[in-house]
Amino acid sequence: MRAEGPQSRLTRETTSGAPLDIFLQQLINGLTLGSVYAMVALGYTMVYGIIQLINFAHGEVVMIGAMVAYSVIVALVGGNTGLPPLAIVLAGLLAAIPVCMAVGYTLERVAYRPLRRAPRLAPLITAIGLSIILQHLALIVWSRNPLPYPQIVATVPYHITSSPNGATITNVQIAIIGGSFALMGLLLLLVYRTRLGIAMRATAQNQEVAGLMGIDINRVISLTFVIGAALGAVAGVMVGSYYGIAHYQMGFILGLKAFSAAVLGGIGNLAGAMLGGLLLGIIEALGAGYVGDLTNLCNLASWSDALAKRCAEDSNLTLFGSNYQDVFAFIVLIAVLVFRPSGLLGERVSDRA
Repeated sequence: MRAEGPQSRLTRETTSGAPLDIFLQQLINGLTLGSVYAMVALGYTMVYGIIQLINFAHGEVVMIGAMVAYSVIVALVGGNTGLPPLAIVLAGLLAAIPVCMAVGYTLERVAYRPLRRAPRLAPLITAIGLSIILQHLALIVWSRNPLPYPQIVATVPYHITSSPNGATITNVQIAIIGGSFALMGLLLLLVYRTRLGIAMRATAQNQEVAGLMGIDINRVISLTFVIGAALGAVAGVMVGSYYGIAHYQMGFILGLKAFSAAVLGGIGNLAGAMLGGLLLGIIEALGAGYVGDLTNLCNLASWSDALAKRCAEDSNLTLFGSNYQDVFAFIVLIAVLVFRPSGLLGERVSDRA
C-alpha cells in the first residue's frame, strides 16, 4: 500500500483529457481540499469570535484526531473483527471525536482560561507552545515516521463527463464534501437556532453583559473549544482517509492554511470561514494544475530564437511546477487582503460565535 501525498492528489489526472475536463477535475479536487480547510477554519474562527484568541494548537488537535482514528482502524483491521470497512472507519471517527473534545476542553481549562485577562501576547505564545508540546507528545506515542493510513474503503470513481479520460469524482470525495457541508449546516443551526447559540453570540458581543444576564461564560467558552475540537477530529479523519497518510507534524501546515482561510473569509465570521476554506482549496488545486503551464517559458518561444531552439529540445521549461501550489495560493491570499483587510465577508461582531 502506497501512501499518496497531497500534491499527487491535486495533480493526478491532469495530464490528459480536454481542457474542460482538466478544469473540472481540479475544481473537484479543490472542493474536497477546501471542505477540509473550512472544517478546520471553523474551529479557529469560533474561538476567535468569542475570546479573540488565535488558537494555534488547533491544528495539532486535528492531527491527534487523525492519529487516534488510525490506531483504532489498525487495531480493528488487525484483529480480524469481521466488521465492514465503513463501520471500521466510523469506529475510528467515533473514538477520535471524544478524545479531541477532551483535548480541546483541557487546553481551554488549563492553559487559556488563566490567561483570559492577560496581555494578548501571552495566550498567543502559550498557543504556540501548546502546539509544539502536542506535536512531541504525538511523536512519542506514534513515532516520527509517516504512518500509512489503512485504505480499507474501496475508492470508486464516477465519471461526470462523457469522455473516458474525463473528470471523475470518487466516493471518498463525495463523502468528504457532503459530510463537510452537512456538519457546517448543523453548526449554523446550532449557532443561530439554539439557546447555546444565543449564549455564544451574546458572549462574543460582551462577556460582562452576558454574565449579568445569567449566561455561564466559562461553560460557553469551554463548549466552543469542544465543538471546534470535534470538527477538527472529523477533519483529521478525512485528511488521513483521503491522502492515505498521517504524521505527527501534519497539523502544522494544515492548521496554518485553515487559519489563513479563516482570515481570507473574515476572521470571526462563520460564513467567512466556510467561504475562505473552499476558496483556498480551489485556488490551491487550480494552482497545482495550471501554474506549470502559465509559467512555461516556451509560451514565449516566438520572442527569442535561442529560446525557441531550447524549447525544441525540451518543451517543458517551467519556472514553477505544481509543487509551488502553496506559494500561488498565498499570493492570491495576500492580494485579497491588501484590498480587503477584514476578509471577503468581513468580521461581523454581531454574528461572531
